[in-house]
Amino acid sequence: MCLVTNTSSEAPRRPDQPAEAADRAARLPRSWNPAEVEDRLYRGWVDAGYFTADPASDKPGYSIVLPPPNVTGQLHMGHALDHTLMDALARRKRMQGYEVLWLPGMDHAGIATQTKVEALLKETEGRDRFDYGREEFVSRVWEWKRDYGGRIGGQMRAIGDSLDWSRERFTLDEGLSRAVATIFKELYDRGLIYRAKRMVNWSPVLQTAISDIEVKYEDVPGELVSFRYGEGADAIVVATTRVETMLGDVAVAVHPDDDRYRHLVGRTLAHPFREDLSLTIIADDYVDPEFGTGAVKITPAHDPNDFAMGTRHGLDMPEVINAVGVIEGTGTRFDGMDRFAAREAIREALREQGRIVEEVRPYVHSVGHSERTKEAIEPRLSEQWFVKVADLARMSGDAVRHGDTVIHPASQEPRWFDWVDDMHDWCISRQLWWGHRIPIWYGPAGEVVCVGPDEEPPAGEGWTQDPDVLDTWFSSALWPFSTMGWPEATPELAKFYPTSVLVTGYDILFFWVARMMMFATFAATLPDSPLGAGAGGRPQVPFTDVFLHGLVRDEHGRKMSKSLGNGIDPLDWVRDYGADALRFTLARGANPGADLPVGDDAAQASRNFATKLFNATRFALLNGAEVAELPDREALTDADRWILDRLEQVRGTVDAAYDAYEFAKANEALYHFAWDEFCDWYLEMAKVDFPRLAEGEEPTAAQAARMAATRAVLGRVLDVLLRLLHPTMPFVTEVLWTALTAGAGLGDTLVTAAWPAPGAAAAAGEADADAARRMDDVMKLVTEVRRFRSDQGVKPGQRVPARMGLAAADLAAQEPAVRSLVRLEAPGEDFTATASIEVRLSRATITVELDTSDAVDLAAERKRLEKDLRAAEKELAGTGGKLGNEAFLAKAPEQVVAKIRARHAVAEEEIARLTARLEGLPEA
Repeated sequence: MCLVTNTSSEAPRRPDQPAEAADRAARLPRSWNPAEVEDRLYRGWVDAGYFTADPASDKPGYSIVLPPPNVTGQLHMGHALDHTLMDALARRKRMQGYEVLWLPGMDHAGIATQTKVEALLKETEGRDRFDYGREEFVSRVWEWKRDYGGRIGGQMRAIGDSLDWSRERFTLDEGLSRAVATIFKELYDRGLIYRAKRMVNWSPVLQTAISDIEVKYEDVPGELVSFRYGEGADAIVVATTRVETMLGDVAVAVHPDDDRYRHLVGRTLAHPFREDLSLTIIADDYVDPEFGTGAVKITPAHDPNDFAMGTRHGLDMPEVINAVGVIEGTGTRFDGMDRFAAREAIREALREQGRIVEEVRPYVHSVGHSERTKEAIEPRLSEQWFVKVADLARMSGDAVRHGDTVIHPASQEPRWFDWVDDMHDWCISRQLWWGHRIPIWYGPAGEVVCVGPDEEPPAGEGWTQDPDVLDTWFSSALWPFSTMGWPEATPELAKFYPTSVLVTGYDILFFWVARMMMFATFAATLPDSPLGAGAGGRPQVPFTDVFLHGLVRDEHGRKMSKSLGNGIDPLDWVRDYGADALRFTLARGANPGADLPVGDDAAQASRNFATKLFNATRFALLNGAEVAELPDREALTDADRWILDRLEQVRGTVDAAYDAYEFAKANEALYHFAWDEFCDWYLEMAKVDFPRLAEGEEPTAAQAARMAATRAVLGRVLDVLLRLLHPTMPFVTEVLWTALTAGAGLGDTLVTAAWPAPGAAAAAGEADADAARRMDDVMKLVTEVRRFRSDQGVKPGQRVPARMGLAAADLAAQEPAVRSLVRLEAPGEDFTATASIEVRLSRATITVELDTSDAVDLAAERKRLEKDLRAAEKELAGTGGKLGNEAFLAKAPEQVVAKIRARHAVAEEEIARLTARLEGLPEA
């Protein structure tokens, strides 16, 4: 299915060019312009159903579920990397004959979406959600979702994601909502979901608990306040960066072995501002006697460590900061103050009482901030719903220990075990309206009922549903199987579950990957579960492989951020360089677990690579390249055998790299083969095989045979190369391959073409070591002669008579190609050598003699060499002066001195070379 046609005129066909070659070349535009073809190609692929998975297929199944982006989201470079790697895997597996399901979808993104819609309604209608009420507000969010949500889907299409759009899912759609209600009910009935008052990350702006992943820790300037509790011999000094929390202090803790305070343990101290509170001095091993004064104030309701200590010692837990970050319920004059205003007021009140024991000093400390609102998070005691994770986490750890799920790279395994082996219960409730409502109902007499998906809520007066919704991560933890129809036994689950690989960033290994593993292994243990048992009777895992890539950073290795202004919109790259260039840049740098620095220069280089491929293929087509049977190996030249052998080696490298998720290695190998070996060497040597024939002139039998062989080799190399590149660069390879293979009966599209099998890239027979050796010698010889010509001042296009004794190096058959590549003519009868170069090759040292008398402007060349010599002498003097300065050598870092010594040595070598060149120049 070629969706690209050429409307521009082509150069007239040469007499020796087959008519069908001109027809194939005419299928290409004159130049590569991605914007003209990418959208049309993509729509054609989707309309043809190439990405639609068939669960009834007899092909082996291969599946990936797309990590669901937020419905509010825009494609960023992290998404682009994620999607490029998944798409490369999916496209390769389709070509390998698998039935591939790459399943798309979006996350309802509870906090992000509710916040966005609330802000929009406030701006446009001047009302907040409470003015609408819950039902109407949720209805307005659904309206926003229909009108504006999911724009990221169009961006996925723009970068070429081969997703099965017929199966797109949303975490709040009917099927996924049923899955959420089912898993909640099963966990609740087994005592794995419970309600308790615990410490959570609280956002006063959003007025809800938030997850750990939404908290970013930043070093911020603050102050350390040291103040005294008690009087006289009972006095004890504590220090804090959050002095406002002292309104909720109920104890001072010391280490049980600290002799300074042993006599005070068990005593009580009066609170400076609250008559209703007293502070008990307690002993606890948690306290570090070497830190500060060795005494710690305890506010159990507003600090996680204090909460744990308060629980151990049975302390009261008065709450003094409310849901919006205001002091409340203390009975003091500080009630009604914002927490930060209260911080200053309380500090000054303590000063007035003479309790500040040393000057308040600046103190930089790490403070958690809401990723969304940028406010400081308030640790707060709050009644929430939790998942008991101990058994679930154990199953998740065992899945990796037993090899049921393999983490790539293996270096990430210790982080996995650190988390799952020491996981705390998971807070799953959020004080929002947009999301999955918690299916718990409370009765008038204190009844608590969990309502399953097929059950009716309790009838009668006085029953109310829990107002909270579930954490967004709860529904996304079901993503690998809920999207395929669980809890029903569907054809998709039977064919495509467990999924083959999860591709995601290492930064959410715990927050999402571990939770998917927990819920999937739990769901697999349920009676009559359609997920079934896994290896060794263990619970079925949601994915057999987990590939963790790094983060995309700018070219200086910095994290991309709005504040630095260094972010890159991947759609800008698609517009400026093409989707293939975006994808190839990211895939070429994607080493397992390592961060990826990128910049415009890299994208430009990838665009140049796409253009290089286009021009090489166009040249080959204009010269009759076709996909045909190769001649017998004996009929091939060294160059033919070398390029085919190298292609087979690269094919093996690419296959092994893809199987190991080493995307960078695969694409780097393809880049260097295509550019450095095929384009720079083989194509240039192939030009010798296409002589320019005059009108009406027919090639000789030998010429015809040689041209046919070269056309077949060109066709074979391009066919295999374009197939290997297709997973990463789908658009340009599709255009080129369909033109190359037109009429060859290989199919209408590269999307479903066969992946190159072992041996498919090579000619029949073993790899030819002699051909490889001779080609290495040719490349070395050509490189040295080119460098010598440049040193001699010979212009690149100038043809120069030369004499070469290539037979001694077993290179006699390569002489026409060598002369063509380095612009050397055969010597005439009156040949006189004016310059020569010796090149040591594998079998012999070759002397190449050149007559440059008519090729060099001696006066200009002398002037250039003298200028370069003066510069080298200046460099020698400058570096020599520094190296002779004992004071400089004593103070300068060792690496600086080493660099100067290296520069000095280079200058000496350059002076010797230039001097010899000047002495060897004939007089003008």
